[in-house]
Amino acid sequence: MQSHQHYEPPMPVTKAILAYCAMTLSAIALTAVITLDARAATVGDNASAPGGAADTARPARAPAPVARGRYLVKTMGCADCHTPLKMGAKGPEPDFSRGLSGHPQDAALPPAPAAKGPWLWGGSATNTAFWGPWGVSFAANLTSDKATGVGAWSDSNFISAMRSGKHLGAGRPILPPMPWQAAGQLNDKDLRAMLAYLKSEPPIHNLVPQPLAPTP
Repeated sequence: MQSHQHYEPPMPVTKAILAYCAMTLSAIALTAVITLDARAATVGDNASAPGGAADTARPARAPAPVARGRYLVKTMGCADCHTPLKMGAKGPEPDFSRGLSGHPQDAALPPAPAAKGPWLWGGSATNTAFWGPWGVSFAANLTSDKATGVGAWSDSNFISAMRSGKHLGAGRPILPPMPWQAAGQLNDKDLRAMLAYLKSEPPIHNLVPQPLAPTP
C-alpha cells in the first residue's frame, strides 16, 4: 500500500507560479482601469458634444453662484416691478420679452397726481413707475446691458448700493418702492450671486428715465 505524502514542488517552481499569478492579476487590473478610463472619456465627449448622451439626458447645470442668484431674484420678486406689465387676454401680465429691463423708455407718462390725501402714492399701468411724496421713481434696468443695465456694475457697486441705498453705492438715493433695506440684509455672497445671475441673462438696451422731483 502506497503511502500518501504531501508533495511540495521545488522552490524555483513555486516562485515562478506565484510570479505568473501576480503578473496575470496586474494585467487584469490594468485592463479594467484602461476600459473604465475609455468609457469615462466617451461619456465626457458625448456630454460636451451637441446632442450627446449626457446632453440629451439632462440640461447643463448653471454655475453655483448663478443658480443661487436665480433663486434669490425669483423668490424676492424682483420681476414684480422690474419687468413691465402688458395687457393680456385676462388682464395685465408680465411682458417677458422685456424681462427685468425696468420702465420702458418709450412709455411716456403724463404728470403724476399730487401726493396728498388718503391715496398718497400709486403706480403706472406697467407697474414700473411710481409716484408719491418722493416724486416719481422708475424701476431700473437690471439686465446685463452695459450701457443701460447692470452689465458694467462691479460686485462692490451692487453690494454698496444695497447697503447704502444709493445708486452704484455712491450716487443718487434709491427711491421707494425699491426695498433696498431688505435686500441689504443679504450677505455679500448672496448679493454677488444675484449680480452674477443678472449678468448671465440676455442684455436689453433700455434707457430708464431719471427720477422726477416731487411737485410743490
